[in-house]
Amino acid sequence: MDPRQGSNCLPSTAADPRLYQPREDDDRYSNMGPPTGYNQRQSQQGYHIGRRPSSVHSNQDHIPTSRRSSPTRSLWGTEYPGFLDYLDDVDSMALEGTSRAQRSSDKPHHSQKRANRDEFDGPTQFLKKPPIERIAAQERDLPHVPINLDVQEQDEVLSQVNQRLSQCAFDFVAKYQFPIPLEADKRPVQQPGDREWTEWVYLLKRLATKRRIPARVLYNGQIKQLVTILENSLEMRHASAHRSRPPKDDRNVLQLISAGTQVAKILKDADTMEYLDRLYKETERLIYERRNSPIGYVR
Repeated sequence: MDPRQGSNCLPSTAADPRLYQPREDDDRYSNMGPPTGYNQRQSQQGYHIGRRPSSVHSNQDHIPTSRRSSPTRSLWGTEYPGFLDYLDDVDSMALEGTSRAQRSSDKPHHSQKRANRDEFDGPTQFLKKPPIERIAAQERDLPHVPINLDVQEQDEVLSQVNQRLSQCAFDFVAKYQFPIPLEADKRPVQQPGDREWTEWVYLLKRLATKRRIPARVLYNGQIKQLVTILENSLEMRHASAHRSRPPKDDRNVLQLISAGTQVAKILKDADTMEYLDRLYKETERLIYERRNSPIGYVR
């Protein structure tokens, strides 16, 4: 039968797609991809070999998708390249969606939270107020804290601690050959005074956090306590640098010397530990003498 005679010459199964039942062996074509060399232009124009007449094109286009014949075979024994491409696109989109969902599930949940989230905007609680008597006892005048060293004497003591710790850090870095980053606005380090104590503290903290300081070079391997001990000694540099500050109480001055002693201890510098220990005893003795003196320190 000549297919060029029109659509009336089509088999009855093509005239009424409902009468067509796909064969069982059609499933073997379900995984077939588009022919090699297929592109978008060929998808619009069809195959050059086995091209169907225009009448068949128009008749097939009016059949709903759900009622068409087998998606992988046609009446002419060839495959529908457009529909196969559609199946490939559906599979690729499904795989892409699966991989995207997998990537999103791999991310930690905290990354989905807002960076500026304020935890106090959520559920909170308030404690019961203490009794009035306790509040009144807390808000009365603070007790007198003895101060027996004037500001100049305190600055002299704290400057000695600052210089000794700078020497301790200088020797520690030089002995173990730790690197010192070069800065354009600063000259290379040749002596302890080329860097302030705050800068030595920053260098040692960076070396510790970057795991460049092995635990074996520290006292009892206290690598985790190094940063805390260094930060406790920072107030000493702040106190000695600000001359207009109010005088510190005696206990605070002794605490700063003790903080310096802890730095020398964790860096295993016995000489610096002995020096700061003597300074602590001399300062404590001077404080006791002033405290027992009938004149004392005039503030």
